[in-house]
Amino acid sequence: MAHVDPLSREEIQDAELLAVLDRYEATRGFVPNSVKTMARRPKIAKAFAALNQAILYEGSVDTELKMLVSLMASLAAGCRYCQSHMTNLSSIYHASDEKIAALWSYEDSPLFDDAEKAALRLAHHAAQVPNEVRAEDFAELEKYFDEGQIVEIMASIALFGYLNRWNDSMATTLEDHPRRVCERTLGGVDWHLGKHRPKTE
Repeated sequence: MAHVDPLSREEIQDAELLAVLDRYEATRGFVPNSVKTMARRPKIAKAFAALNQAILYEGSVDTELKMLVSLMASLAAGCRYCQSHMTNLSSIYHASDEKIAALWSYEDSPLFDDAEKAALRLAHHAAQVPNEVRAEDFAELEKYFDEGQIVEIMASIALFGYLNRWNDSMATTLEDHPRRVCERTLGGVDWHLGKHRPKTE
């Protein structure tokens, strides 16, 4: 159950932020409660949205891979809210249900190529506390990605360092759509909603 309730659209007066919410609605079919909670401080919400756009949707790393990297970081960190959102976005950006469900076993799965495994390994190690990244992780990554692409991959992981802390601490209520997608894809790998339930459950 959320510690701070998200604002309704009617409570948000900032026109620039409302345009940001429209983009979320167009991409995902809903506006994340996390952003509607940040909207209590519009500058924070808009700065976050700009960073999110620059990291996940711009650059030369395949968008599906950045979504899967972000999902891996959220799996390693344990944030169920972000796991659900990144399962949904991975699905939107063409990751199959089978690939999403196999993410925890990426090292041995034929569904991931060596470049994907290198990126997912970095995400897995970087999202742990204490950090488990080794020089070998970057050495492997450098076989497949240039330095600018490595910055994109690391930025995706770091973005979810912020979001995992935000949503897990806030116990942000999970919206129905990503919940259904996550139950469909990760339900067989011991996924559960945890603290992100609506107040009515």
